[in-house]
Amino acid sequence: MAASELYTKFARVWIPDAEEVWKSAELSKDYKNGDTSLQLLLEDRTNIEYKLDPKTKNLPYLRNPDILVGENDLTALSYLHEPAVLHNLKVRFIDSKLIYTYCGIVLVAINPYEMLPIYGTDIINAYSGQNMGDMDPHIFAVAEEAYKQMARDERNQSIIVSGESGAGKTVSAKYAMRYFATVSGSATEANIEEKVLASNPIMEAIGNAKTTRNDNSSRFGKYIEIGFDNRYRITGANMRTYLLEKSRVVFQADDERNYHIFYQLCASSHLPEFKSLKLSNANDFLYTRQGGSPVIDGVDDSKELCTTRNAFTLLGINDSNQMGLFQVLAAILHLGNVEIKDKDADSCLIPPNNRHLTAFCELVGVTYQDMAQWLSHKKLKTATETYIKPLPRLQATNARDALSKHIYAKLFNWIVEHVNKALIASVKQHSFIGVLDIYGFETFEVNSFEQFCINYANEKLQQQFNMHVFKLEQEEYMREQIPWTLIDFYDNQPCINLIEAKMGVLDLLDEECKMPKGSDDSWAQKLYNTHLKTCSLFEKPRMSNRAFIIQHFADKVEYQCEGFLEKNKDTVNEEQINVLKASKFDLLVELFQDEGKASSPTGQAPGTGGRTRLSIKPDKSRQSSSREHKMTVGCQFRNSLQMLMETLNATTPHYVRCIKPNDFKLAFSFDPKRAVQQLRACGVLETIRISAAGFPSRWTYQEFFSRYRVLMKQKDVLPDKKLTCRNVLEKLVQDQDKYQFGKTKIFFRAGQVAYLEKLRADKLRAACIRIQKTIRCWLARKRYLRQRSAAITIQRFTRGYQARCLAKFMRRTQAATIIQKYQRMYVERKRYRQKQAAALAMQTILRAYMARQKYQALLREHKAVIIQKHVRGWLARCWYKRCLHAIVYLQCCIRRMRAKRELKKLKIEARSVEHFKKLNKGMENKIMQLQRKIDEQNKDNRSISERLLSLESSYAAESERMRGELGRLRGAEEEAKSKAIQVSSLLEELEKLRRELSVTQQEKKTIEDWAQTYRDEMEKMVSELKDQNGLLKKDKDDLNRMIQEQSQQMTEKMTRAIAEETQQLETDLNEERSRYQNLLTEHLRLEEKYDDLKEEIALSSNVSKPGHRRTDSTHSSNESEYTYNSEYTELEEGSRAGDEVIRGIDTSLTLKLQKRLTELEQEKQSLRDELENKEEQFQRARARDDAEFKKARGAELEYESLKRQELESENKKLKRDLGEMRQSLLGDAAAGTGAPGSPAYKVLLDQLNAACEELEVRKEEVLILRSQLVSQKEAMHHKDEKETMTEPSVYADVSKLKDTDELKQAYIGLKDTNRSAAPDFHQLNEDGELWLVNQGLKETIRLLEHQLQTQRRSYDNEVEVLRGELQNVKEENNRQQQLLAQNLQLPPEARIEASLQHEITRLTNENLDLMEQLEKQDRTIRKLKKQLKVYSKRIGEMGAGQTEGQTSPGQMVEEPIHPVNIPRREKDFQGMLEYKKEDELKLVKNLILELKPRGVAVNLIPGLPAYILFMCLRHADYVNDDQKVRTLLTSTINTIKKILKKRGDDFETVSFWLANTCRFLHCLKQYSGDEAFMKHNTSRQNEHCLSNFDLAEYRQVISDLAIQIYQQLIKCMENILQPMIVSAMLEHETIQGVSGVKPTGLRKRTSSIADEGTYTLDSILRQLNAFHSTMCQHGTDPELIKQVVRQQFYIIGAVTLNNLLLRKDMCSWSKGMQIRYNVSQLEEWLRDKGLMTCGAKETLEPLIQAAQLLQVKKKTDEDAEAICFMCHALTTAQIVKILNLYTPVNEFEERVSITFIRTIQTRLRDRCESPQLLMDTKMIYPVTFPFNPSSLALETIQIPSSLNLGFLTRV
Repeated sequence: MAASELYTKFARVWIPDAEEVWKSAELSKDYKNGDTSLQLLLEDRTNIEYKLDPKTKNLPYLRNPDILVGENDLTALSYLHEPAVLHNLKVRFIDSKLIYTYCGIVLVAINPYEMLPIYGTDIINAYSGQNMGDMDPHIFAVAEEAYKQMARDERNQSIIVSGESGAGKTVSAKYAMRYFATVSGSATEANIEEKVLASNPIMEAIGNAKTTRNDNSSRFGKYIEIGFDNRYRITGANMRTYLLEKSRVVFQADDERNYHIFYQLCASSHLPEFKSLKLSNANDFLYTRQGGSPVIDGVDDSKELCTTRNAFTLLGINDSNQMGLFQVLAAILHLGNVEIKDKDADSCLIPPNNRHLTAFCELVGVTYQDMAQWLSHKKLKTATETYIKPLPRLQATNARDALSKHIYAKLFNWIVEHVNKALIASVKQHSFIGVLDIYGFETFEVNSFEQFCINYANEKLQQQFNMHVFKLEQEEYMREQIPWTLIDFYDNQPCINLIEAKMGVLDLLDEECKMPKGSDDSWAQKLYNTHLKTCSLFEKPRMSNRAFIIQHFADKVEYQCEGFLEKNKDTVNEEQINVLKASKFDLLVELFQDEGKASSPTGQAPGTGGRTRLSIKPDKSRQSSSREHKMTVGCQFRNSLQMLMETLNATTPHYVRCIKPNDFKLAFSFDPKRAVQQLRACGVLETIRISAAGFPSRWTYQEFFSRYRVLMKQKDVLPDKKLTCRNVLEKLVQDQDKYQFGKTKIFFRAGQVAYLEKLRADKLRAACIRIQKTIRCWLARKRYLRQRSAAITIQRFTRGYQARCLAKFMRRTQAATIIQKYQRMYVERKRYRQKQAAALAMQTILRAYMARQKYQALLREHKAVIIQKHVRGWLARCWYKRCLHAIVYLQCCIRRMRAKRELKKLKIEARSVEHFKKLNKGMENKIMQLQRKIDEQNKDNRSISERLLSLESSYAAESERMRGELGRLRGAEEEAKSKAIQVSSLLEELEKLRRELSVTQQEKKTIEDWAQTYRDEMEKMVSELKDQNGLLKKDKDDLNRMIQEQSQQMTEKMTRAIAEETQQLETDLNEERSRYQNLLTEHLRLEEKYDDLKEEIALSSNVSKPGHRRTDSTHSSNESEYTYNSEYTELEEGSRAGDEVIRGIDTSLTLKLQKRLTELEQEKQSLRDELENKEEQFQRARARDDAEFKKARGAELEYESLKRQELESENKKLKRDLGEMRQSLLGDAAAGTGAPGSPAYKVLLDQLNAACEELEVRKEEVLILRSQLVSQKEAMHHKDEKETMTEPSVYADVSKLKDTDELKQAYIGLKDTNRSAAPDFHQLNEDGELWLVNQGLKETIRLLEHQLQTQRRSYDNEVEVLRGELQNVKEENNRQQQLLAQNLQLPPEARIEASLQHEITRLTNENLDLMEQLEKQDRTIRKLKKQLKVYSKRIGEMGAGQTEGQTSPGQMVEEPIHPVNIPRREKDFQGMLEYKKEDELKLVKNLILELKPRGVAVNLIPGLPAYILFMCLRHADYVNDDQKVRTLLTSTINTIKKILKKRGDDFETVSFWLANTCRFLHCLKQYSGDEAFMKHNTSRQNEHCLSNFDLAEYRQVISDLAIQIYQQLIKCMENILQPMIVSAMLEHETIQGVSGVKPTGLRKRTSSIADEGTYTLDSILRQLNAFHSTMCQHGTDPELIKQVVRQQFYIIGAVTLNNLLLRKDMCSWSKGMQIRYNVSQLEEWLRDKGLMTCGAKETLEPLIQAAQLLQVKKKTDEDAEAICFMCHALTTAQIVKILNLYTPVNEFEERVSITFIRTIQTRLRDRCESPQLLMDTKMIYPVTFPFNPSSLALETIQIPSSLNLGFLTRV
């Protein structure tokens, strides 16, 4: 297409920049053909004019659309060029913190200089089994691809890791090997994967050093072949090394270090074992101080040495060899400090007694004189003579350094050789994966021989890489049938020929080394003469004659010729080597003993690796060790490089290119200049160029149709998608050379996808504009119409209101006028009439008044005198009377008022002076005395007054009489005078009393004043107290409120703490359950592994005895504790087979067994101690319990005896009363037959008599049974005493057995109690004895614990029974008393009737209780009968087998015990199945092994096999057959395990046996006889309970078996669901048209469009329905189904979320919508099945929140707060990862800014959570089996004939 179509306004381009390499700009004006410049707008809004090159007219590179930026694969970019690649890497590295990116077949890894949490086991598990393009780029994805191709294509693989020093090559190779070790595991017991990983610290110590670019730079190349067997498990490894930088041993540049091992030794020189090395600080040695940087920040060399030594030990290098290695290394350091002085110009000397040379000689075991001689001299040989020539000081120093380098190289090779020996495969190698960790292209200011060899190797690798890329491109085109056109790519074969061809650089260098007087200068001249004019890749520097320039594929490099010849020769003085060979130090001699053998390029011995076809074979025609150094280093390196290329060409290569982002080791800092240099050097840009030269963008037809459907018209869409895409492309892109149609894909040239994206964006933008235009028009018109309608409405209402107002005003005006007229008229008329009436009235009144006045005046004058006379007299009298009455009444009122006031005051005084009275007792008494005195005086005064009044009255009367009889009483004048004198004396006395009264009143006033003062004070005090009381009440209210708040807070806190503690306890319980179930899983795995090993050993031994059948000795850890009948047999068979297979046991297995024996001995001792402690505790507790029980029992018995006596007396009294009532009733009945109620009374008495008779009969029967039971117990007691040598002795005396022999005998005795004939053990080895002792101890502890629990249960049961009986007696007594009290209150007739009714009820209940006891005793008797029969049979057999004189001391002749014959009819028992002993195998085979869940089992009752097995078990329990019970349970458990091992991958089989195992477990609980499990049973089911055996131990075994089956079921479901989850939940487009498809590059991912073989959400729902229906059909417990569903949903959520976190293309808004829709469908499924409460929805919460996180707004701080609140189920790492991975699918979405992500991290900083990124998909919730009793009656179960169980008999 024309450039004008792409270079339009707003198009973005890349322009060169000196600082950033490339800078982004935007066109501010359209480009037209012929323009010489472009108008650009930079990102900083600066306008510039970009001049085009007038010659080439090349336009700047176009920038990719934003939706393509940050892609996982660089080949997915539409525009493939250098700035696009650089920008994509920078965005991923800086913004998204992603260090891995694909570039076609290459993985680009940028060193973050920071530890990232992306290499854990969870990440390894997530990448395991995934396609390379389905996950985000990672080193694990490359490793998985290599591993998968090795297994699929049966072809060896190679992973080539290259890059600059410090780019992370070693770390990448290390992680790749860790992946193989984790995924594949080991094929042997030697833990070879650990050894492979342990070789890394060793090689880093001896081959890595600090450089200016890297603190841990590998100074050698290595190729590690990891071998695998035919099952693709690691069998071994082999390491080959290349070009060790030996010069670093003797020289380091500034700010660099020697190899790490030297500094580790110096840092550990203070250790005692290193004193003999005579080392000190690293600055004291020449070879370690030249760089001036002996310490690396953050690295502890002494700790690193410990790691290195541990790795040596793990790889089998013992301590002596380790010390030998350290001796040699220390000797090298001392050799470097040997001082050589000038003797003259041509000779030198070493001063005598040089301490460093002395230390060197002591360490390597050579003589001082010899070494000093040959350090300063050399031997020259001619044809006839030999000369010894002294060396100048410089040559002697060079010879010393050469010797040091040679020794270190030999030591390096020796270590590599021994590492290879430790990693050598013990089994045959089937295939291998090689990991090449080799140096990248290097160019420094001074480049020497090492850089030349490194760059030569990179040229070869780059050629191989180019050819491989070219080959892949060609294969892709041929596969898609695209016309193949030759792509011009850079071929570096001319450069390789320049180096390695005949007369090349290496050839001329070797030729110069052979010349006697060859020098670097002469070699440089030869290079100039040979290549300067003939090869364009070879140049000569302008300013130097001792250097040359080679144009490599990456860059031009200038090499300095100085030192080339010396380094290529690598000469060592032969006599120095001979001195070392004569050493007394064995390790040093071993280092130089293979001098004559041509090993690998670094001296590795042939045959030590895992692939012998690649090793170097020695040349027999070559001379001995004296001529080995004649082979130059360049020749060795060329040969080894040729071998490496052959190996790589024979494998499928995988490339990892490591990039160093900056030179300052800053975390996540990107230097574009350095990155571009490395991208050019490592071939990434060449890959881009090759891809861009062809058709780099590739789309499937379905993806193209889905993406660009918007560019098609409806008429263009045809049923054939391929034809539709072809037609549309022909219309959109006119130039047909820009694309090609393949079989399944469409191939596009570079830039075409961007053009199509532009068309799509333009179409969408135009559609958006049209939609916006239409919507805006509709909104504007709608707003206009709404406003117009509103305006019209407002106008209408306004005008109506105005009209109404006008009409109202007019009406009011008219009405007002009329009202005014009539009002005025009315007012005037009224005023006139009022005036007229007033005038007339005034005239009439005046005239009448004047007449009346005149008449009244006349009348008044006439009668005034009369009226005045009478009125005045009457008024005077009335006034006098009224005044007198008023005065008297007023005096009374005043006196009454005063008296009331005085009384009130006295009352107040009495109340107020209470305290005063207490304080002043004397004053009170005085007041009382005064009061009494006043009272007495008042009394006297009243009496005197009365007398005076009487005297006055008598005097008055006498005066009147005397006046009347004045004349007659003249004689009495004297008497009157005397009376007058007496009156005067009385008056005097009265006056005296009045004075006393006044004094008393004054005193009273004083007291009142004091009382008033006291009252005021008290009132003030009361007010103060009230104020204080108010304050106290306020404080009290505040305190109450505070206490209430605190109590509420404490309550809430306690509630919260209790809830948290409860949750923590539940969590701990689940963890314990999970840990226990994981142990069961691990045990099962070890058990299966043990079975496999045993089978392999049996097959390898090829020894079999006729008729001998070997049995597995350990089915499980739990079964070994309970399976008594088979342990000794298996042990005996194992001991017989031990001699046959002993030769096949591996040495490591023997070591493990010895270690296990030691652990067992320790466990035995700890168990013995624990047993003794438990015995002591048990004895003390038992003694204490016995004492307390006796004491309590005695008191209870006394109380019960008293109560019993009382009840008996009451009972007798009641019986007597009853008899009396009977007599009275009979008497009443005889007296009158017509009495009401008499027939009923007779019937009632008849029933009562019958009940009494029945009661007496039952009592007699009970007495008979009790006597017979007592006799039977005595007989059984005698028999138990005769069997004291068997079971009781074992159980009772185990604690006394201390010795091993005693324990063994106890164990044998224990076995004898459970089987009839014990095997004879004549000879046991040590292992067998320890095993036997351990088993015996376990059995002993178990039996003792069982006895202790049994005794405690029996004691508790007995106490509970006694307490219950006592409580019943108390209740009965109370009830009797209440009834008696009630009866006494009733009338006589009702009392008699109530008494009779109560008596009948009591007797009936008593009768029922006796009948129930009788039935229990009947069952006990039947049980004892059967036991007696069995015992009598055994006794008869024992008596028949013994002679008369051979009775053991502990035995006695026992008398036969006759069975008790109770004359009662036995009932028929059902719900049992009887079978013969020989039919047990047939039962297990037909019921378990051959039963098919899909066949017969579908039509059966759910859980029928479990019911049948339990019914058989019931019969064995019924007949008291111990051996039958145990063998049946053992066979059942082992057979279920066998069927699961055989068909463990079949979900229906596992589900069927999980349901039946749980049902069998529930049956064992339901019919165990335990009251806790019998609550829901019917009476009939309670009769079916087990009666003879307690199978609680086997319930635990079966529960463990159910756990194992449950875990197997989960694994089956996981294997079925795993392939569906990612495709259905993430990739499938459930809502069509929502998700967009982006170009995916070379690494094609699984298409999101549903194909025929693609899983959809419906697939998962159908599978879940199948799981659910299968489990329901099999009768699985509902609670167990809920747990299974919860685990299913956890797997779905965890796998989906993990893939979402590792897939950048899935983190988009539309994908969040798809996920939420899929989750809603799963929730709908839960609702349909009624499983919303099972906790499955909660397991999807992290996935739901992740989907919400993809859809919410992510810009502001409020959004960050909302995200932090919403995503509580996600960890901080997961939230940040999703935000970093969020990728817009369309241009209308926006990326998440770095600032927003930092805000999220800051807000979530305080969260306490695990830093783990991925969820653990292997986690299984702990399972529980809630008790679920069955309502099915056992006697109703029918056995179908299809089960072939006709040999079972119903009982």
